[in-house]
Amino acid sequence: MLKGNLVALVTPMRGDGSVDYPALQRLVDWHVEQGTDAIVSVGTTGESATLDEKEHCEVIARTIEYAAGRIPVVAGTGANATTEAIRLTRCAAEAGADACLLVTPYYNKPTQEGLYLHHMAVAEAVDVPQILYNVPGRTACDMLPETAIRLSRADNIVGIKEATGDLERVKAIREGAGAGFAIYSGDDATGCEAMLQGADGVISVTSNVAPAAMTEMCRAALAGDRDRAEALDARLQPLHRNLFLESNPIPVKWALAEMGRIEKGIRLPLTWLSEPCHAPLREAMRQAGVL
Repeated sequence: MLKGNLVALVTPMRGDGSVDYPALQRLVDWHVEQGTDAIVSVGTTGESATLDEKEHCEVIARTIEYAAGRIPVVAGTGANATTEAIRLTRCAAEAGADACLLVTPYYNKPTQEGLYLHHMAVAEAVDVPQILYNVPGRTACDMLPETAIRLSRADNIVGIKEATGDLERVKAIREGAGAGFAIYSGDDATGCEAMLQGADGVISVTSNVAPAAMTEMCRAALAGDRDRAEALDARLQPLHRNLFLESNPIPVKWALAEMGRIEKGIRLPLTWLSEPCHAPLREAMRQAGVL
């Protein structure tokens, strides 16, 4: 089971929107150096919604290649069409992904039974560890804890990224699914408390810009050291907030460009961070010690 700080890695792009593979390799190397526990490739933060299927598979494969076994790679392979999710998951499994992360089908608003059947179809089609991903604020589709618990009985559905920030859900899923089913917070602002209450880690946007600090905080929280974990997290809270001043990954890409780690590249309909957001995000970066 993967634990701790799992970075929801950006997909670096050049000014024309093309994928910047040398920058991707440098980011992977940096996360290995900084002690990040795992990389999540081509999730929401990786702009999965604007990569075509070929690019999606290529970025995952390159990330695995660059990681070279030094750090686990979880591949984002969810889609709102079950057949597409199966194709992407199979592609990632063949490339050597350690696990796949599958967002709930967005836009078409399936029922809880539809969610169950969708994820079971992918699980039965591709023999790779699979992590559910619930982020109703983006998908207009909410996987309820009882559905996650039901899916946890599948041998290769091994965990869930719960991004609602609702700590009661962590408790409900932990009690219903048992200790062997991993729970990852998908909400940086409440991730520390989620781990102190039984979650196994955070799939983190903040870790893109403060990986070592996030890893240190996660380790303290997982060890049950509340005082240390909360003290470390307090320094990161301004980043947790301000990295969402505009839609993710707009702010985090701006922050990485400010740090000189990527070019100013993002794909429409997302745009570069607006001027009024620069000062508060820059100040949050200073407070976190990354600028």
